[in-house]
Amino acid sequence: MYEQIARNKRRSAAIFFFFLLMIFLLAYAFGELTGMGTGGLIFAALIAGGLSFLSYWKSDSIVLAISRAKPVTKEEYPFLYNVVEGLAIAAGVPMPRCYIIDDTAPNAFATGRDPAHSIICVTTGLLQKLNRVELEGVVAHEMSHIKNYDIRVQTLAVVMVGIIALLSDWIMRSLWWGGRGRRTSRSGKSGNAGSILLVVGIFFAIFGPLIAQLLRLAVSRRREFLADASGAMLTRYPPGLASALRKISADTEPLEAANKATAHLYIVNPLKDLKGAVNKLFSTHPPIEERIAALEKM
Repeated sequence: MYEQIARNKRRSAAIFFFFLLMIFLLAYAFGELTGMGTGGLIFAALIAGGLSFLSYWKSDSIVLAISRAKPVTKEEYPFLYNVVEGLAIAAGVPMPRCYIIDDTAPNAFATGRDPAHSIICVTTGLLQKLNRVELEGVVAHEMSHIKNYDIRVQTLAVVMVGIIALLSDWIMRSLWWGGRGRRTSRSGKSGNAGSILLVVGIFFAIFGPLIAQLLRLAVSRRREFLADASGAMLTRYPPGLASALRKISADTEPLEAANKATAHLYIVNPLKDLKGAVNKLFSTHPPIEERIAALEKM
């Protein structure tokens, strides 16, 4: 378990390092082409950061409204409350608020901007179709998302994607509206190294938005692996979560409350999960088979 957690943290860090490298190259190319230097980067960061901050601050209420989730009390669902309370104590975080989606498809997600403002939401189908050990595995997975600040990680990834998209667009517009003359005059003074960086920056300006989205999805998949490993550590019983993943993925009932905007939050993608290497690159979740295999190795 410890090795799985450490490996996924290292890979998440590596992805964010590549994000930063892309932003540096794009900022350099933008400065060379427009003469604005770092001013353009700061402007892009402010716009992307402002929009992402607003969505981050209100993300929980938006998601709950879209999902038609309702709060529940301990008297209504004592079984769920006991599991959530016990795992919150084990994780060392405040107990999340509990919400229910009235849907027979088994699934669950966590949301909230930090552990003090966190929510765990499960469907009625999850409570009906999973036994206690499996439910503990699912709740531990969602509790790990909260403890690992995955909402913040995903927000940071969205900010970086926004910065890259804006810089890429500005660079292409600069090239279209006469940036080549400025590029020639400036890069001539910067030498071969500057010319190489400029070429690489223009390459990322063309393909940057696509690469950034792929990186964001890679972050999402890595955080799912991390939550699986961290959740297994909380329960000390990886087979419980593995069994739950099998049941949820094998269930054929559609989750009517889910859509493309919220699908990435759920423990198992509630939308159709297409097979194939290309579809895997554009998926928010790792294949269930890989997640179960990783749990079985612990």
